[in-house]
Amino acid sequence: MKIVTYNVNGLRPRIQQYGSLPKLLDSLNADIICFQETKLSKHDLRADLVRAEGYESFFSCTRTSDRGRSAGYSGVATFCRVKSAFLSNEVALPIAAEEGFTGLLGTSNGYESRKDECPSIAEGLECFSRDELLKVDSEGRCLITDHGHFVLFNIYGPRAVQDDSDRIQFKLTFFKMLERRWECLLHQGRRIIIVGDLNIAPAAIDRCDAEPDFEKNEFRKWFRSLLLQNGGRLLDVFRAKHPDRKGAYTCWSQSTGAEEFNFGSRIDHILSAGSCLHGEENQEGHDFGTCHVAECDILMQFQRWKPGNTPRWKGGRSIKLEGSDHVPVYTSLVEIPEVLEHSTPSLSTRYHPQVYGSQQTLVSMFARRQSTEQVISEERISPLFPSQEKFTSTPENYDSKASQIKVLGSRNNANILPSIVAKKKSRHGQGSQLTLNSFFQKCTRSETSDSSSADFKICQTDISYSQIDLNGVPSADDESGPSKDCRLNVIDNIQNEGQLDACDSDKEKRKVALQEWQRIQQLMQNSVLLCKGHREPCVPRIVKKAGPNLGRRFYVCARAQGPASNPEANCGYFKWAAASKCKEKGK
Repeated sequence: MKIVTYNVNGLRPRIQQYGSLPKLLDSLNADIICFQETKLSKHDLRADLVRAEGYESFFSCTRTSDRGRSAGYSGVATFCRVKSAFLSNEVALPIAAEEGFTGLLGTSNGYESRKDECPSIAEGLECFSRDELLKVDSEGRCLITDHGHFVLFNIYGPRAVQDDSDRIQFKLTFFKMLERRWECLLHQGRRIIIVGDLNIAPAAIDRCDAEPDFEKNEFRKWFRSLLLQNGGRLLDVFRAKHPDRKGAYTCWSQSTGAEEFNFGSRIDHILSAGSCLHGEENQEGHDFGTCHVAECDILMQFQRWKPGNTPRWKGGRSIKLEGSDHVPVYTSLVEIPEVLEHSTPSLSTRYHPQVYGSQQTLVSMFARRQSTEQVISEERISPLFPSQEKFTSTPENYDSKASQIKVLGSRNNANILPSIVAKKKSRHGQGSQLTLNSFFQKCTRSETSDSSSADFKICQTDISYSQIDLNGVPSADDESGPSKDCRLNVIDNIQNEGQLDACDSDKEKRKVALQEWQRIQQLMQNSVLLCKGHREPCVPRIVKKAGPNLGRRFYVCARAQGPASNPEANCGYFKWAAASKCKEKGK
């Protein structure tokens, strides 16, 4: 059995990246797939986002907008690959499922408790108030699935910055409650597997820029206290398999391009605890992790930065890095026997009303398609001929209307179609940004201006005989041989004069544009800051964090973040923009 944990940084963009949800799931090739940071609200749970053939899925979504967080802020999802969703003895199909870990979130038909039921607090958490428990469980950060031989926790741990005391307290409470739930299950003799983005790098080896006091952080101390080597009961499965591997990171900063130099941290974990299935738990060396975990590793092929990509400072800024800022971690279990036959728990999305209620019959699909095609055919005709009544599907009417179209088209298309095309072109070009080359190209279309303008030009390709009547020259409908020659001579003279004026005007405009562009280039070269480490142009950024510097602009080295010992990495240059300083002084 293979279990994968993956912070997708938005399930919707990952599905778009792979083309469909089934393709995303199949790329991970696992029996149980645990996603974090899905960023889906309960109203987003449509079939194309949550259901895939051969998988049963379970979702937990954010229920609060506290501190400005919307209903799609975090979220976790567990996908289980099964052959049958009903009366199956597969271990991957859970026997039971629970949203959250406090016991207060309903599991009936997915996401809401029935009004006549009063959910009870989970064992071990009775010392906390219901408000405290609901607050912790309201951000969609945990899913629990019971697979018979073990209980699986899919967790997205809260993030807390150093100066945010409220968030730090929330994170402490979150993990304190979770630890009590784990201990209670282990006391009952259950085996547990904990996977997910815990937002904690436990030791200095798990962080690229760990400082001497790195491991003194309260969250890291708490994490290490849970591990077997420190007297706890949890096994860090990756470190058990790779105790000395350095640079084994699972997350990198998006804003600094740190993936180029593998400058990240290991915050996505797989932990296990409990006795083995051999019934020899009293013997030394027999536990679930030692006996049943075959391997555990990081799937680096999912990393956004690929070998061979052009570095940022060498023109690689235009390269779009698709994927999450995390990579998946997997573990393989062995000697896991089958369980008793059971069916899919009611928390599955297959029972969610937005999913099963959206299924359509083949008849409804074809009916909708037919009506859509009819509307399209009507819309193609009615704008050109608004006075004509809509067509019916009978052959007689179709033939008669088709003959009317042919007659009307021969009379009016010459006048109607050019105006429609002109309107479409004007709408298409409206608000679009001009390129630099457009200032140096010759005019190929007629330009309208005031009657007193000296730059009036006529382009030969835009002249229609039916629209010209110069000084009494006959129109195209009643022209004869001599009058036609006379009119063409007049037109040629006007065109020649207009083209000469246009050439002189274009040369002058081109000269002015070149001079202006040279001035702009010189101004840019003089104003762009160069970093001290590489003497390369810096990139501007704006402070988005709330505080006294919110909105201030600053400049930093354009290279990707990396080890200080690497001269190719970011040199650490930083400077506030002069305009911001002046603004601060003005205050």
